[in-house]
Amino acid sequence: MRSALADATGDRLELDAYLEDFDKHFWHAGGAGFWKLERQQTFREPGVESWEAFYRGDWGKALSLISEQRGHYERYFRKIADHGFGLHRVRVVEEPIAPYLQWELHLLHLKEQCGEDTRVVGLGDIALLESGDALPEIAIIGSSVLYEIIYDDDGNLAGGRKYTDSGVIAECKRIILDLHESGERLNSFFERRVAPLPAPAVHHIQA
Repeated sequence: MRSALADATGDRLELDAYLEDFDKHFWHAGGAGFWKLERQQTFREPGVESWEAFYRGDWGKALSLISEQRGHYERYFRKIADHGFGLHRVRVVEEPIAPYLQWELHLLHLKEQCGEDTRVVGLGDIALLESGDALPEIAIIGSSVLYEIIYDDDGNLAGGRKYTDSGVIAECKRIILDLHESGERLNSFFERRVAPLPAPAVHHIQA
């Protein structure tokens, strides 16, 4: 996947331009749907109340705030369905599960219950794809737009690189589809590996 992107020309979009462009295309994904590959194990999401609670060590509040978003996500995925497409995600999970990822998997579990289609893969599933650098963070809208999502060194969203080459999009989508097909459904993974975990040791991730 890295090689496919390296051989293509993408337009670098700073954060505001990326968010605007993404939103312009998202609701027109059509039958090809929306596909996302998440590889990094830790991000920062300042401004997200449940993440803020998790980051300051209030795990109970973080989970409560996630639960309170159910109505929002039910409406959101109903709107997606009304626009005629689905939202599909492949989430790479390393073991042991990082504190951030433990929080995110609770959020993704709620999203799955509301209509998102998420599969989990491990390092063994992507080993042949990572002979060099780690896989990038990818979002594909329909069959015409691909974004390599860019984060800064602290894990904050910093923008994206937009690709419109149909061959590059098809190749990256094929890889994501293959991982999705072989991955474990999030619901079963969550019940088996995430639900039993104690509250994450947040102090290990704070500098």
